[in-house]
Amino acid sequence: MRVYIETYGCQMNEYDSELLRSILVEEGHELVSAAEQADAVLLNTCAVRENAHEKIYHRLDDLKGLKRRQRRRPIVGVLGCMAQNLKKKLFEHPSVNLVIGPDNYRAISDLLAQAAAGEERLIDADLSEYETYEGIAPSRISGVNAWVAVMRGCDNFCTFCVVPYTRGRERSRSPEGIVAEVRRLCALGHPQVTLLGQNVNSYRHGNFDFARLILEVADVPGIRRVRFTSPHPKAFPTRLLSAVGSHPRICKHIHLPLQAGSDRILERMNRTYRLSEYMELLAKIRDLIPGVSVTTDLIVGFPGETEQDFLETYRAVEAARFDAAYVFKYSEREGTIAARKWKDEVTAEVKTDRIVRLLDLQRAISLERNRAQIGEILEVLVEEPAERRPGFWCAKSDRNTTVIFPSEKAAPADWVKVHVQEASSSTLYGRPVGIEGPDTGLNERPRMFEQGEKPSLRK
Repeated sequence: MRVYIETYGCQMNEYDSELLRSILVEEGHELVSAAEQADAVLLNTCAVRENAHEKIYHRLDDLKGLKRRQRRRPIVGVLGCMAQNLKKKLFEHPSVNLVIGPDNYRAISDLLAQAAAGEERLIDADLSEYETYEGIAPSRISGVNAWVAVMRGCDNFCTFCVVPYTRGRERSRSPEGIVAEVRRLCALGHPQVTLLGQNVNSYRHGNFDFARLILEVADVPGIRRVRFTSPHPKAFPTRLLSAVGSHPRICKHIHLPLQAGSDRILERMNRTYRLSEYMELLAKIRDLIPGVSVTTDLIVGFPGETEQDFLETYRAVEAARFDAAYVFKYSEREGTIAARKWKDEVTAEVKTDRIVRLLDLQRAISLERNRAQIGEILEVLVEEPAERRPGFWCAKSDRNTTVIFPSEKAAPADWVKVHVQEASSSTLYGRPVGIEGPDTGLNERPRMFEQGEKPSLRK
C-alpha cells in the first residue's frame, strides 16, 4: 500500500514513527508525502496534553472529508498513546478503521491487509512487558540530531501522567543494540544523538546503568555530542553527574523536571521528593558540572493548588535560577490517578494568571543568564537556516541554547565558533569566527568582521 504517516507529540513519538517507516518499507509498502496520495493514513498520537487530543479529532474530521471526496477511501489508523488510552472509544469517530497501541507496531502490515480486505474497527492495543523493538533499525529522516530510544515505559506513576498506562512498565534495550544503532547513525552522518526514555536515567540492563551506557555511547567514534531526555530527579547518582561533567562529548545540559515547588502538591503528584531534596540535587549538579545549563518542567493549576502553593513554586523558581522552563497548565487526562481522585477545580482564569506570572519570572531569569554569555566564543552545531532571517543560521550550543548568526558559507552539521554579541531570553546572537565542516576539519572561514564592526542581527 501507499502509506502516509503523521506524527504528533513528543520525541518518543518521532522515534516510533521512524520504527514504523522501517517496518512498513521492509514489508513492501510505499511511503508517500501527502494524505491525498495514500491508501492508508496513520496518525501517531500523543495522550499527554489536552490540545494533542483536540488536534487529532480535528484531523479526523478533515480525513472524513477526504474519504468523501476520494473514490478509493483511504484506511485511517490512530496509533500511539492516544490509541492505547482511548482504545474502542476512538471508533466513535466515523473516520477510524484501525486502533494500534505503541507496543503493537510489528503487526501493522497484517492489520492493514485485514482492513483492505474489508474488516472494520480493528484494534491491537495490548501493552507488552518485553517489546523494545530490538533488531529494527529506524528509518531516519535526514537531520543533524538523531533520537535513540534506550528504554520504553515508566514505573513512576505520577498522578497527573498517563504514560504508564499508554506505554507500560519500564524495560530497557540491550546496550549492544543501542551502541550498534549509534554506530549506524555515525555512518549516516549524524554528529549528535539524543538518548530517549520516559524516565531515561532509570535505564538498567544487567550490570549496565545509565551512567555506564552514556559513556559507551559517547565513546563511539564519530559522535560529537550526546544528549538525553527526559530524566527524573530520583535517579541522578554521583557517577552519572561525573560522567556528564567529565566527558567532552556529553553535553553540559540537564533537564530536571520540578513540576511544583510546594511539598504538598509534590506529594499529591507522587513525585517522590521534597523541594529541599530537589534543591540539594540542583546544587550538587552545578557543583560537579561547572557551567551546566539546567532546565525544568512546571505545572500550574494542579487539583487543590492554592495561591500559597503557587507562591511556593514561584519562590522555588526564583531560587533555582533555571536557564529555561517549560510551563504547562494542568489538564485532566483520562485514566490517571489525579483524574480518578480529584476534581479539576482550579479555574481556567486562575491557571492563566499563574502561568503568566511564572513565565514572566522565568523570562527575566533566562534573559539574565543568557546576557552573562555575551562576549564568550561558543562552539555551536548548525541545525538549519534561521526562520524568517535570510542569510542567518540556527545552531545549538553545548548547553542547548539556540544561537543565531549570519553566514554565507555555513551548512547543517557544521561546527561554528560564534562570538556572542546580543541575547534575548531564549536566544543568543553573534558573529562567526570560524567554521569547521562536519568531516574535513577547519577548512572554511567566513568573512571576518573588522574590529568594532557589528553585523545586523535583527531584520
